[in-house]
Amino acid sequence: MVQLAPAPAMDEITFRSNTVLSDVHLYTPNHRHLMVRLNGVGQPVFLSQFKLLWSRDSQTELGAESGDHSDVHAQGTPPGSGCTDEGSSLSPGAGTTSREGAGAQLDEDGDLDVERRPRATSDPDPAEPPRDKVHPVVLAQEEDDGPGDEARDGSALGVIRIEHTMATPLEDVGKQVWRGALLLADYILFRRDLFQGRTVLELGAGTGLASVVAATVARTVYCTDVGVDLLSMCQRNITLNSHLAAPGGGTVKVKELDWLKDDLCTDPEVPFSWSEEDVSDLYAHTTVLFAAEVFYDDDLTDALFKTLSRLAHRFQNACTAILAVEKRLNFTLRHLDVTCEAYDHFRASLQALQRLPDSRLRFVVEPVEASFPQLLLYERIRQLELWKIVAEPVT
Repeated sequence: MVQLAPAPAMDEITFRSNTVLSDVHLYTPNHRHLMVRLNGVGQPVFLSQFKLLWSRDSQTELGAESGDHSDVHAQGTPPGSGCTDEGSSLSPGAGTTSREGAGAQLDEDGDLDVERRPRATSDPDPAEPPRDKVHPVVLAQEEDDGPGDEARDGSALGVIRIEHTMATPLEDVGKQVWRGALLLADYILFRRDLFQGRTVLELGAGTGLASVVAATVARTVYCTDVGVDLLSMCQRNITLNSHLAAPGGGTVKVKELDWLKDDLCTDPEVPFSWSEEDVSDLYAHTTVLFAAEVFYDDDLTDALFKTLSRLAHRFQNACTAILAVEKRLNFTLRHLDVTCEAYDHFRASLQALQRLPDSRLRFVVEPVEASFPQLLLYERIRQLELWKIVAEPVT
């Protein structure tokens, strides 16, 4: 009789050679991570909160591009980690340990214990608030298909709740939250005039965080990606945050959009397929496309730019695309050096799009300075970039 090795506990994250973990989820407290549930393919699913530093009364101060472009943080809050414990406080000192006057920290073997994120001091009036850590935590070991009581009574209007996985294979990185999506969300809230009352399309939406934010201002958001399990997670996140939708609008439709296919799937038997009405609405009214952190594979980058060009030619209106990317440096055996091949290919694709010979449209590409206010808590590192592509008719 063969004795099988015990399976790892459900709340243990197992790292393998092909495991990828987002920086947003990396800096967690040193305790076991509890989960909300297992998804359809057996991966642990976590629920995190992302605090929005705005109120509906103050939103009108944002959105005019001629406004203040200084690199400031809303309500004086510095950039830090992106999400918090469900129900925990974001106030200074919450969940932190005093280190004031402490000497060098040593582990049990006598080695120097270096902390990856600073903790708060015991100073009751610090010069600036401390960074908060990422705290994915379980709410309940049961299904939760809608917003809770606090969401329904309006007390959660400043919180985005996102289900996500951690430590996934490369093909499942869309199930995690990435810093580029938070940067894109900040830009959407800043450029409300670009999204207000419009029909917009997110490509490679992943967890749907950017689409949730877009729905606070847009009329209709088409939130697209591929894979039934990923789209199901995305749909759950849309439902969890339905209370944030723009009054009188804010409709989010989760759909499959495969960059490797020329046409949209309209087969009603296929989950997340398109109705003829949705296809007609997409082509007739879309004016903005956006995507975040989808430029990690050269073939997929090529497919996205082809999809972007194809859609721009089918739209009845001129359109603008906003792309968020993080320039990641990696050591490669091929070069025996630190390179950023995926980013370099992305930049080359931007240049190729701009030089594309076309009798109908021309694509104008320009960088977006990341000096707009920060309304979500994350580390806005200099490697985070936004690019704007405007598809204009050739005259």
